[in-house]
Amino acid sequence: MLCRQEGTKRRTKSSVARRTAHCTAMSSSSMRTIPSQAEQETGGETQINHQELYQRYANSVSSWPRAEGLSLLQLHRHHQGWHGSLVSIAGAMAADACFAARPSDIVVATLPKSGTTWIKSLLYATVHRREHPPQAAGHPFNSYGPHECVKFLEIQIYTGRNTSADDLDELPDPRLFATHVPFVALPAAVVSSGCKIVYMCRDPKDTLVSLWHFVNRLRVSKGLQPLPVETAAALFCDGMSTYGPYWDHVLGYWRAHLARPDRVLFLRYEEVWRDPPAHVRRLAAFVGLPFDVEEEEGGVVDAIVRLCSFEHMGGLEVTKSGKTELVIGAVENSSFFRRGGVGDWANHLSPEAARRIDAITEARFKGSGLNV
Repeated sequence: MLCRQEGTKRRTKSSVARRTAHCTAMSSSSMRTIPSQAEQETGGETQINHQELYQRYANSVSSWPRAEGLSLLQLHRHHQGWHGSLVSIAGAMAADACFAARPSDIVVATLPKSGTTWIKSLLYATVHRREHPPQAAGHPFNSYGPHECVKFLEIQIYTGRNTSADDLDELPDPRLFATHVPFVALPAAVVSSGCKIVYMCRDPKDTLVSLWHFVNRLRVSKGLQPLPVETAAALFCDGMSTYGPYWDHVLGYWRAHLARPDRVLFLRYEEVWRDPPAHVRRLAAFVGLPFDVEEEEGGVVDAIVRLCSFEHMGGLEVTKSGKTELVIGAVENSSFFRRGGVGDWANHLSPEAARRIDAITEARFKGSGLNV
């Protein structure tokens, strides 16, 4: 079920039927490799059900180079240079072929464990503050987790085994989505539509430690041995983490932000953590919904910050006992909430591992103007 996204516009049923019944797979797409025979025979275009297309991509990805990584599943290497599980890459490719973006859409982009749950919460609460006042007892967050309110394109919508993709045209503007894929792998429609992208990055060492905890929780739940932190650090440095290498991912969105700051908002987790109200205001202004004087005087900004705080969200029953359906199965909502804070890496990483990550970061970001 999609967490209800309130708004003013809805597509007609006929529009839904026309747009979502099939996907148009173009051989010129940056996510595609070799056009199928059917595409060649139809001049590079073919109409396919999105679930069939996902399966086609999954079959193709299964033959790509793969290895163990900082992930529950084995990681395949995409020809664009990033790594992902078979299901996440196939989902990204299906989204590229099928997703019909609107200029009013807003897409949250992050690496896993970079503040994704928090930025989703802040965005949803900010965009829908008039329909769902943050102080209201019946706020959707009391019933749905943030990942149900702002769904991932590649691991919740275009998964090849559900019909949630068929409901997208019925959502009102502005629609909110999320992705973990690098900028080069975004659906072509996202790039061409003019929609807004909100990117959040985090210190690489804290990202690594948070990802290590999350992956080990999943591994243990599946009866697998947890990874030692030294192994996790080595894999991370080698770029063998989901949607990594970390440095390519961050630089891709940073350069997109420099090129089009009106289209791509670049946030640093640490800066948001130090001053949440200022960044909620910045987020609202970026998506075209700035707070007015009445809202400022009424304390709406501070109410959104409190609503989306770790203390409040972590204590909700939906967080403590609920689950979110991802392509890998149902994941406990509590696994998305961990009080790591800023600088928690110092409690887990050896000085040698920290120095190696710092050296890679300095070398990779040199001359970019970016500091994390």
